[in-house]
Amino acid sequence: MEKENLEIAILAGGCFWCTEAVFQRVEGVEEVVPGFTGGQIKNPAYREIITGRTGHAEAIEIRFDPTVITFEELLYIFFSTHDPTTLNRQQYDVGTQYRSAIFYQNDEQKEVATRVIEKIEQEKIFDDRIVTEVTQAGPFYKAEQEHLDYYNRNREQRYCQAIIDPKIKKLKEKFANRLKSTL
Repeated sequence: MEKENLEIAILAGGCFWCTEAVFQRVEGVEEVVPGFTGGQIKNPAYREIITGRTGHAEAIEIRFDPTVITFEELLYIFFSTHDPTTLNRQQYDVGTQYRSAIFYQNDEQKEVATRVIEKIEQEKIFDDRIVTEVTQAGPFYKAEQEHLDYYNRNREQRYCQAIIDPKIKKLKEKFANRLKSTL
């Protein structure tokens, strides 16, 4: 497969360690890069992001093969593995940097995101209203090295066990047919 066949999705669903770990396990996802987007300053550092003052969200940039998995399918996984009904919060992580957001690349992704949210709302999958923002993608800044592949390198850490393990379990239960055979 040639690299130019890949598409990009940028999603923010709380801590990027969590979303990275989930999407690394999905078939058709070729690369997942944690980073920051949606803020006002260039080249922000993690220490700046966690203050909540830069406007950035912790996010992941996913490079995926649309002949294996669609953007829509990625969104269903996204909505199933975080809480899109809590404003600026995921579990113990609180602040605008942990908001739920879809940063679309083009009009087609915007339309798909809007349609998926409307469908989930109509099906009343969640008790509360979805607050996920749908925003045009801007610059994406890759996180520092120590944040890359975090879960796979630190599974014994309490945060990974308490917060990320349940997300991986949910992914395996709900999307077993969409998982890579390794990882």
